[in-house]
This record gives sequence, structure tokens and C-alpha cells, in this order.
Amino acid sequence: MNPGSHQERLSQSKTVAVVGGGLAGLAAGCALAGAGFRVTLFERRPYLGGRASSYQHPGTGEVVDNCQHLLLGCCTNLVQFYRRISVADKIGWSDQFTFIEPGGRASVIRPSALPAPFHTAPGFWRAACLGFGDKLSIGRAMLALIPKEPTDNGESFLAWLERHGQTQAAIDRFWKGLLVSALNEDLERIAVPYAAQVVRKSFLMSAAGGRIGLPRVPLSELYGAAGEYIKAQGGVVQLRSTIESFQANDSRVAVRATDSECSFDYAVLAVPFDALTRLLPETPLAEPLRQAVQKFDTSPITGIHLWFDREISTLDHAVLLDRTIQWMFNKSRLLGEASEGGASHVELVVSSSKSLVERSKQDIIELAVKELSEFFPTAREATVLKATVIKEIHATYSPRPGIDKFRPTNTTPWPRVFLAGDWTATGWPATMEGAVRSGYLAAEHLMKSAGQPETAFLLPDLKAQGLMRLIG
Repeated sequence: MNPGSHQERLSQSKTVAVVGGGLAGLAAGCALAGAGFRVTLFERRPYLGGRASSYQHPGTGEVVDNCQHLLLGCCTNLVQFYRRISVADKIGWSDQFTFIEPGGRASVIRPSALPAPFHTAPGFWRAACLGFGDKLSIGRAMLALIPKEPTDNGESFLAWLERHGQTQAAIDRFWKGLLVSALNEDLERIAVPYAAQVVRKSFLMSAAGGRIGLPRVPLSELYGAAGEYIKAQGGVVQLRSTIESFQANDSRVAVRATDSECSFDYAVLAVPFDALTRLLPETPLAEPLRQAVQKFDTSPITGIHLWFDREISTLDHAVLLDRTIQWMFNKSRLLGEASEGGASHVELVVSSSKSLVERSKQDIIELAVKELSEFFPTAREATVLKATVIKEIHATYSPRPGIDKFRPTNTTPWPRVFLAGDWTATGWPATMEGAVRSGYLAAEHLMKSAGQPETAFLLPDLKAQGLMRLIG
């Protein structure tokens, strides 16, 4: 390409401010930059990724993720986003769920050659962590979810499970393990459609939809590539840049920082819903949106990082049953740093960690080490070299019954201003996939407003396979 023609094209391009460098803002920014817009992305932190980021922890000197994030094969847009920014090869894939009970007994569920929705049935029926009656009750609930996703009638998923005859062990050892981690909320506060969507897409529609993807590099390295993509298209990424307000008219959008103001043709506000309320102007036009986001609650996630003097498990990851800690991620193995007989780093995740919010770091570490030794005998003899706790108090919005009607679309009362965020009306819950979808939807609306040729950034859901093509 002729460098001069490239610069000429950029000088004639419409300008877009993207406020927020989390996944929603990065997805919107990359899509628009790739479509020829001049993007300037503002992020208040010194790194990209938002809640999916990593940094050098001052207390340990180690690079840590703020919380372990995983994706599933059904996350079509997230996978496409990774391909766009050339990091798809940094995701490791597995088709195995390992459930471990206190005492160390493991149950492995993986797909078989049977057609969907029965592809996990053999592993499920062999799982020692559930009794025969528990499995029958889970099977009945799965059958009820096969035909279609239920609508939100105000019922919680816990009430739905009880109405569908689930045993207490089935609730505690299967449904909680699957859904509290996926949706970051307690079963009694999860709307039925959210839970049904997770179950259908990850367990029923296809074997590919339930594959687990885990980053093999620190999260900020993964999402830093999105910033490089934007810059390679002629865009700008401004870190440590906090936008405090905006003003929009029929022709321009002004975004204001503490001591500066910049003007753009368009803006995408890709911030959490509570941050949006601080950006909105004090005008009657903003009141419906302000009132809608005030209906949202948040739910916390806690990540506990432990460095041991030896390897405590050869598993990459595992679901931990019946205790406070819920998932173990073997960071040394995931990041390719494990060595035989050497030190190891594990991260334990507690989703919907309301019981830990007020507890001290030391209390949480002691609890985690004690519980971890119940699952992995080697941990009883290991020495903790260092440890830290990272609490994301407002990690995600709470997917409670009735919240969907308050999730705003990606358009706003200002024709040149658009919203992105996993809390907007994406059709998905608060996940990385939902965040990327929101960014793509915002980009689509913006391009339409700009009179550009109609472009569909959003990919469709993964297609049903096996018998689900006929019945699901």
C-alpha cells in the first residue's frame, strides 16, 4: 500500500472516541478501526482489558490476572475477536470437566461419540460425585430445557430446579458448580432464561459448544494486542486517561477529561453501568437511561493466588465441590511455566463471593489453603511461598429475574453516541462473549448512523449438532 494514500484515507475518515478499554470497548474499537474509522480509545488504567486484565502485583512482584477468565466453544464472537487481533493461538482448549470432592476423589465429564444432546451422558452417568437419584433428577431437568429456552416470568432458577424435582446434591454439586461460576450469582438470584442459556449452549446444543478455552498468556498481554491492532489501523490508544463527561449535538461529540476536551464525529461509551451514570449529562434527555441503570445490582468475584514450593496437582483446572473455593486453575501449567519438582502457582476462584467481601486477606488465604489441602493431598506438605487476594467487588451485574427489561440497547438519545458493555441488551449474560457482542452491536449501529455500507460484525450462535438440529 502506498503510505501517502493510507494517510490520505485516514485524514478523510470519520473520528470515533471509544471510552473504556475493556472487552466491549476493544471489540468496538477494533471493528471500527478495521472498517476505516479513526479510533481514539481512552482507558483510565495503565493497561487494557478492564476486568479481564493483569498487572504486576506490588506485594508479590508477580504478574497476576485480576481474575481467571475462561471461554467456551459457543462464544463465537469472542473467538472471532481473538482471530481479528491475531491471538487465537494463545488460547488452549480442553473438552474435559474434572469435579473433585473433599478427600480427592475426581469425576471426569467429557463428550462421547453420541450425538447431541446425549454426547456427555456416558461421562455424566459415570461421575462418582453424584448418586443415581441425583443423576435422574438432573436428566429430567435437562430434558425440560431441550425444546427451547424458557422466558423470564420472575421465577429464580433455584425455584425452577426445586419445581423440577432436583435433589439437594444435584443442586449443590452440579447446578451450583456450573451456574454460579458461569453467571457469578447465587441460584436464588439468577433468572431462569440466563441459566437455561448456559446449560443449552454449553451442555446440550453441541460438543463443540462446551469446550473450555483458557488463555496461555497473562490477560493484559492477550488484550494488549487489541490496542496494537487499533494503532496499526491509524488509531490512538490513550492509557491513564479518564473521561469525566461528554456533550453531544447534531454534528459532533465532545469528551472531557480533567484538564482537556476533544471533539469527535461519534463516541462509544464502553464503561460499566455505574460509571455511565457519572458520564451522563444532567439533562432530562438522560433521565430514562439513568433510571434504567439504577435498577442494576452487582455481584463480586474473589481470586486467590497461591505460590507453593512444589507442584500440588497435574491438572490444568478443576471444579471443587462442597467448599468455599469453587475452581482451581493451575497457572504454572496454563502459562507453560511448570517444571517437575519445581514451585507452582495456582489461582482459586470464588464467584458470587459475598461471604468474603468483608473478610481480611489473611483470613481468606488461610481458608483457601485449608480447603485446598482437602482436595489435593500434596498441598498438605507444601509450603506457601507467597499469596495474595484480589477482590472484584463489582465484577458483574446480577442476572436476577426481571433485569432484562432494564438492559438498554446500544443506541442512546444522542444520535452520535452509542453504548457498549456486557450489561447492555446483547441477548447474553455478563460474560466475555456478551462484552464482545455489545461492542460489535455498537459498531454496527454507529456505521449505520454514519451512512456506511451495512456491515454485520456480529456472528450467529454456534449451530446445533446431532439430534438438537431437529429438537432444539
